[in-house]
Amino acid sequence: MREGCFRYDVTTSEIKVIAGKMKFLSQLNEGQITDHLAKSEGNTVHERDPFVFDCMKRPEELLFCLASCKKAKAELIPVASLPKSAVLVIINVTPIEYGHVYLVPCTSNRLYQLLDARLVEIVTRVAAEINNQSFRVFYDCYRPNCSDVYFQAFYFPDPLPVEFRPVDTFFSGGKRGIHVCSVIDYPIKTISFETTLNLKMMAAAVSEICSHLEEKNVQYNLMISDSGKKIFLFLQRSCAASHAISAWECGGYFLFRNRYEFDEVTEDAMLKRLSSFSLDDNDFEAMKQLCCSIASKFDI
Repeated sequence: MREGCFRYDVTTSEIKVIAGKMKFLSQLNEGQITDHLAKSEGNTVHERDPFVFDCMKRPEELLFCLASCKKAKAELIPVASLPKSAVLVIINVTPIEYGHVYLVPCTSNRLYQLLDARLVEIVTRVAAEINNQSFRVFYDCYRPNCSDVYFQAFYFPDPLPVEFRPVDTFFSGGKRGIHVCSVIDYPIKTISFETTLNLKMMAAAVSEICSHLEEKNVQYNLMISDSGKKIFLFLQRSCAASHAISAWECGGYFLFRNRYEFDEVTEDAMLKRLSSFSLDDNDFEAMKQLCCSIASKFDI
């Protein structure tokens, strides 16, 4: 705040639990806006300065860069150029919660526009390295006014409502220890992936599933939790991209920008909102079959 990077102090935002069995969370955040990104151009990978990211307006918003190394212990190293494969950590000037940053995968001379297994694995490993149960990473396949692939991450003091819901495991087996479950009694169709043995294989399976969804023009969101060991896949119906909802909304965390809406919100209204975006039952069953087919390829 002292450097003037943030538009407001998110720690002063009012948060409450919406009455009802789901325990949805709502935040009054009158300073937060969603469509503040500059429009980028083109449909291919950017061959440009990797620091030119649509979400970053000032150089001081770039905090540091994360990259893997062979050393057992993490260390901070000053460098003049980016490693071959890295993640830029950039301040979000309109934060939703404590520690809100953009995680932007890049190489030494480019940003990415396509989500692949390597990018999912890198960000999952970031969550594993941080090893904090409050830390969560989000991805929206629809990124308003921004063509680059990026994730968002921040800290929640408690699990999100979707994480409390019971699950039905419909795939489990193999040496990789990947478990695939459907979340029960939740308004938006959700599948969870979990492993304690091989993050790389789980990331590869989730990435391939996401590729199939994009080919079929199905909107989706991801949430990485439990220090990288669990990934939630939220499935939205095919619709106009401008009407897609964010990953944290799918998880049960809602933002309100005026006092009246914040005070009057009800669980029924939020259930209807999530349900209106959800994939239907038939398509969800087809998705479960696809997940089993893909997971079985990696979990052998």
